[in-house]
Amino acid sequence: MRILLTEDNFIVGKSIKQILENKKYLVDWVQDGESCETALETTKFDIIILDINLPDISGIEIIKKIRAKKNYTPILVVSARNSIENKIEGLDLGADDYLTKPFDYEELLARIKSLHRRNKGIAENILTFKNIELDVNQHLVKFQKKIVEVSPKEFTILKILLENVDRPISKSQLEEAIYSWNNSIESNAIEVFIHNLRKKIPIEFITTIRGIGYRIES
Repeated sequence: MRILLTEDNFIVGKSIKQILENKKYLVDWVQDGESCETALETTKFDIIILDINLPDISGIEIIKKIRAKKNYTPILVVSARNSIENKIEGLDLGADDYLTKPFDYEELLARIKSLHRRNKGIAENILTFKNIELDVNQHLVKFQKKIVEVSPKEFTILKILLENVDRPISKSQLEEAIYSWNNSIESNAIEVFIHNLRKKIPIEFITTIRGIGYRIES
C-alpha cells in the first residue's frame, strides 16, 4: 500500500513515517499543501493522511480540490482540531475518516487498514485465490496452507494482483506501488519479482500480457 503523508510537524511526520514503514507500507512524506497537490498530480496513492493545519494551504482546501478533481482516494484527516464542528466539516467535504491528535499509533494503523479494505471492497483481511492465501494484517502468504517466504515488494505485487483478479496491471503501476520517490528503479525489477513469485508458488496463476503487464485470471 502506498500512502501520501502530509504533515508539517517534523517530529510527528517522521514518527508516523517510521511506524508505517515498519509495517511494510510505502510512505511518501510532504510537509506542505502545495507539495501534497503536486504529489497527487504525479503519483497514485492508496491512502492520503492529511493534517489540517498546514503552513500554506489549509487541509480543508486541499480536500475540496481533491474531490473537485474526482479523485476519490481515501483521506484520513489527522488534526489537533477536535471539536465536533471541525470533524463534521472535514467529513462533509469528502474526508473518509478523522483522527484527532494526540492519537495512539495502533488506532492509526487500524483506521488505515479499515479505509483500505473499504476502498477495495474487502470485507476480510485475507485474500484468497485457489490454494493461495494472503493475510493483509500479518503480511503472510500461504500456499496449500504452508507459509511461503516472500519479500515485502513481492507481497505488495501479489496483493495488488489478487485485489484485481481478471484485470491487467501494468508494469508502471506495480513500480509505482513498490518504490517511493527516493528509491531508484531497476529496469527489470518487476520481471524479477514476478519470476520469484512464480517459483515460490508452483502453479500457473500470473499471466504475462505482452506489452501491457500482468494479470491473475480466474
